[in-house]
Amino acid sequence: MASTDAAPGGDKGARQALARRLGHDFAKPDLLELALTHASHNSRPGGVAVSYERMEFLGDRVLGLVVADLLYHRFSGEDEGALARRFAVLVRRETLAAVAGEIELGKALILARGEEEAGSQENPAILSDCCEAVIAALYLDGGLEPARRFIAAYWTARLEADPTPPKDAKTELQEWAQGQGLPLPRYREVGRHGPAHEPHFTIEVTVEGVSPAEGSGSSKRQAEQSAAETLLGRAKS
Repeated sequence: MASTDAAPGGDKGARQALARRLGHDFAKPDLLELALTHASHNSRPGGVAVSYERMEFLGDRVLGLVVADLLYHRFSGEDEGALARRFAVLVRRETLAAVAGEIELGKALILARGEEEAGSQENPAILSDCCEAVIAALYLDGGLEPARRFIAAYWTARLEADPTPPKDAKTELQEWAQGQGLPLPRYREVGRHGPAHEPHFTIEVTVEGVSPAEGSGSSKRQAEQSAAETLLGRAKS
């Protein structure tokens, strides 16, 4: 049952323009439409919302595979640690949101009217999630090749922009704190949810003189990195 606050299906012309930018002729256009549908637009009471969220899960894995393959072949002389740091930057929310902006994905989103009025079509979290869902739509409609072409088109320049691997966020935050003559950052777990075999962690990091920051992830290390990155951005602003 559709939400009573639903908008009338988003901008069809914008979705058609987006499909052209993706460089793929969809045999099943409904896949792209689903990848652009926010849960607020069409939900089933007591059931699973009809939205991009399941596709986001798949798109994240497709993106990871293609980016890992690109890195493996482009930086053949680097060890797994350096590749992992490059990978983390390329698949993070900020990168996905930036790509979504380049392809004008926000204009094609299908949102409830309330979400549109709140400006959700410019929300980086929604844009990044939908970008992953769009990658899944390409994969489901045409296999790995159209997804790989799209990722290569928008990620290769980013991949090659820095000749040296980026620093680990925790290392960079530690170096920044030491450079300021401050004590080392402190990390503590402030939340954990999900089943035992698939937990999700929330970590808080504090540095003297800077407001604490939180990060989350499927491992403590991932959550710590996320928290460190957020705090580092705040400290340097």
